[in-house]
Order: sequence, then C-alpha cells, then structure tokens
Amino acid sequence: MSALGSATPQSFARFDAEGRLIEADDRLRSLNEEAGGAEGAPFAVPPIAAIVRLAYRLDIPIARQVAVADGDDDVELLVRAEPDADGVRLTVAGWRLHTTGDAVVMTARREADFLAADADWTWETDAQLRLRFVSRGADMADAIGAPITRLFTLGETEAGGVPMLEALAGHAPFDGQPAVVRTNGAAVTLSGSPMIDSVGRLVGFRGAARRVEANESPREGFGDIFGTRLDKALRLPLGRIVANADSIAERLDGPLAEEYADYASDIAAAGRHLLGLVDDLVDLQAIERPNFEARREEIDLADVAARAAGLLSVRSAEARVRIDRSGLGSALPASGEFRRALQVMVNLIGNAVRYSPEGSTVVLSGARDGDVVRVSVIDSGKGIAPEDQARIFEKFARVDPSEPGGSGLGLYISRRLARAMGGDISVESMPGEGAKFSFTLSVA
Repeated sequence: MSALGSATPQSFARFDAEGRLIEADDRLRSLNEEAGGAEGAPFAVPPIAAIVRLAYRLDIPIARQVAVADGDDDVELLVRAEPDADGVRLTVAGWRLHTTGDAVVMTARREADFLAADADWTWETDAQLRLRFVSRGADMADAIGAPITRLFTLGETEAGGVPMLEALAGHAPFDGQPAVVRTNGAAVTLSGSPMIDSVGRLVGFRGAARRVEANESPREGFGDIFGTRLDKALRLPLGRIVANADSIAERLDGPLAEEYADYASDIAAAGRHLLGLVDDLVDLQAIERPNFEARREEIDLADVAARAAGLLSVRSAEARVRIDRSGLGSALPASGEFRRALQVMVNLIGNAVRYSPEGSTVVLSGARDGDVVRVSVIDSGKGIAPEDQARIFEKFARVDPSEPGGSGLGLYISRRLARAMGGDISVESMPGEGAKFSFTLSVA
C-alpha cells in the first residue's frame, strides 16, 4: 500500500529514547512496513530514523526536507522531530510525489532560464521546430507557425556540425549554433533546451539568440559566462525567494505558526546571503581582469564614510551596536571613485558591526597625513592575531570559519579596490583588544 493513498495532511509517530517506534498513524506505519520495519524497532526509513536520532541526541527540534522511496515512487516529505522527556514526537507533512518526468521538466526550465539570461531575444518552438513564440517585434510576427529556419539561416560549426539538428535528434540541449537572421543579416548564436512533458515526450524547445559582434571571441571563459549569464540568472529567482519569504515571515497573507514564520525568516536571510555572494563574485571577476581600473574623481572620504554608516544603521541597530561618526571631523578631499570607495567603507564598517559585541560602539575617525587622507574603523571585537593579519586579505580567507560571516571575499575585494584607486587598507589589532582598519587614499 502506498503512503500516498491517504488524504491526511499530516502524519504522526512517537519514538522512545532508543529511537524505537512506539506508535504511528496508518500512513507512517504503512511507509515503515513497506521498508521492512515494525513497531518496537528503529524506523526502517533511514533519513527519517536519522532525524529522530539527531533530535534526541541534541535535545532540540529538528526539521528537514527529505526524499524517500514509497513503492515505485519518490516522495518529498517535510519531517519535524521534537524531543521530550519520553523520547521523540515525529510530525511528517508534504507527501509530494516526484516523478522522473517532473525532474526532467524542472531541469529543462533551469537550462532555458540560464541560456536566456544574456539573450538579445528568446524563442520557442514545438517538437517539429515550428515557431510558437518570438520575443521581438512585429517584423518577426509572420514567422509564428513557420519552421524556425524561416527566421534563421542555420550554419555549421567549425567541426562541421549543426547543433540544433543534433539536439532535435537526441532531445538534448544545445549551444553555439551559428545562424543568420534572415530579415536583417545579423549574425547570432542560438542556444536551446528541450521541453519534456511528464511522460518523457519532447514537446518543443525554448531557446535564446545572442548577437555576435565582429570582434567577438567564439567561446566565452567561465568569468565572462558568470558576468553575463549567472549574475542575471541568479538574481531574479533569489530576489523572488527573499521577497516571498519576507512576506511569509511578516504574515502578510494571514496568521502563521511562529515556527514557520521563523523558517521563512531563515530562508530570507539565506537568500540575502546568496545575493551578497553573487555581488562578491561579480566584483571578483571585475577586479581580476588585467585591464581593470578605478575612476579617479574628487570625493570627500569623510562624507563617504558617513554615508556608509547611514546605510548600515538598520543592521547596527539590530545588532545593538552603535556607530560613532563624530571622529570623522571636517571634509577629507581625496582622489578615488565614489561608488568603489563607498563599497570599501560599507565592507569595513559592516565587518566591525558583525564582530562587535552587543552594547559596544564602532568608532569612525578621519585625518589627513601629508598627501594621504585616512578613515579608520575601530571595533571592540575579539581582535586578530598578528599571524592572521596578512591572511585576512587573501581570497576566501576566514580566520574562524565557524563564526557567522560572509564569503571570505570582502577584504580581498576591498583592498584590491583601494589599491586600484591609489590607496590601501591596513589593520592594527591584538587578540582581545578589537581591531582598527584604516582606508587611505591620496589627497585630491
């Protein structure tokens, strides 16, 4: 009997301190028996049994999403195990069936979204490559219903292949198909991903067309692919995740149990962390190009620091850390790029807030020393050992990976940016005495 046969929205079970099943409702009992288990013995479905053991050992509620076999099907479950004095209470929800067809459809959608991320326009065909959609204007409207070759003249690759036709034969994605737009003679590169229905049949292709400039290299490196594709492809879904999770956490659609609101807050925080990582990787790609240069313009470094502190006021309030700007003093005219200098200051002040204890103060100070202006950020955190002070500026470096923090790219990127503007970042610190980071630029 499949556990999917029941219409109950949630299922329940109890386990003793040794992880043995004491009682279960019909749905979980059926799932356990199909896996060879029985009451009085450990649960026979390994992912669920592991969550029960972990919750009891740590003495905290554990919630996980797992996939388990149920007969010939794979079922997605939301499992929550809550320990008490007698053992563990298990609540299971979800019971969503995943089929191979579902996985194929989702994979095709991800591939199509990726390919379209830097497209000049997109298109869609049926299984016979007849156009069903073109995202451009009316000059292409008469191509709808016609073979895709009505719109594009397909060419061969250097190896003599025609990727689109090979993909049609194999129901596979393709990239790098040379083509020419019949209406205007523009050279383009076509990419596409097959659309597969729930029973595995090809129902068409979603694709993208990108103009090929006269001096463009035929293949992109990974860094260029990230900058032009993954950056765009990741931001939209991550933005939606954050927005929807925030709406759930704030109960905008109605009442919600506190624990689920907390889960939504965790999801939103994780989404923001990933968006920050995308920002870091885009910056990393930019600053490591051989021809990267920062603009030189006259800026007020004291004003930049004050603006950065203002941007971080909400974060500092939530962390119960005060930012003291009184030491910035008068204007500090400097030579640098405003946007990049602001990015550096946001990173330095943000780090100080993150690593400062509640109730403490992050102090900003500014000064001119000859032909150099300096803004310093001083915190009262646990400090940095001398042997670690050079390493913190290395790529992906974290002194203590167990601490909450960023990607390990912030200081690396900030110092590269400072030096690209003719300045630098230095640190003074001792364990237990906080840290002082100083950002210098040349006088304007």
